[in-house]
Amino acid sequence: MSTVAKRYQDGSYASQNPGFGDRDAAWKAGHILRMIRRNSIPHTTIAEVGCGGGAILVHLQRELEKDVCLTGYEPMPEGYAKALATRNARLDFQNCGIEELAGDHFDLVLCIDVFEHVEDYFTFLRKLATLGDQFIFHIPLDMNAQMILRGSPILRVRNKVGHLHYFDRDTALAALSECGFSVIESVYTFGGESGYSSVFYALMKLPRRLLASLFPHWTARALGGFSLLVHAQAE
Repeated sequence: MSTVAKRYQDGSYASQNPGFGDRDAAWKAGHILRMIRRNSIPHTTIAEVGCGGGAILVHLQRELEKDVCLTGYEPMPEGYAKALATRNARLDFQNCGIEELAGDHFDLVLCIDVFEHVEDYFTFLRKLATLGDQFIFHIPLDMNAQMILRGSPILRVRNKVGHLHYFDRDTALAALSECGFSVIESVYTFGGESGYSSVFYALMKLPRRLLASLFPHWTARALGGFSLLVHAQAE
């Protein structure tokens, strides 16, 4: 196991990120729900690979039909333990990574802020493509002018949050295409709306929102603060 992978097993990542992203789980779940409904995505069975503390699935279960079955997969022991406390008859969690999944298949697979953490994300995505019919990704767009010019934000998301790869809209979509996915829809999500936002994001919220209404691609590339929500299917 590499040094990077060990941080998810030895407690070091959990100690730096004890909330496992749960603070903005309702915000992310809201975007996922709107995409499911807008595109009429089948979702009788839903899996989330890299579910952290499971909060996104908990929020989804509250809003979706009562017969929907949801399963979260999380290799990090601390995240799995937190998720397990919310398990019920139609919401299950397993302490494993994608390499341990064989034969499972779902209507919809969620991959929310995950593959930027994975050393070999090409192998990860190609394996993911075998697990379902429809997919929703949420991908941070760290490759933007202000983060590169300032320098410190890139290192911060690497050292604290664990991002190993940095995407803009074009490279994110290219990665999905190269790994066997056909993109149906992609939309920006604005980080300034989430509970995870920093003081800098709060200060930049209004100018980003105004500029994004006129020049969305330019604003995401220049000012940052955005992620990409993608609906795709396996080719």
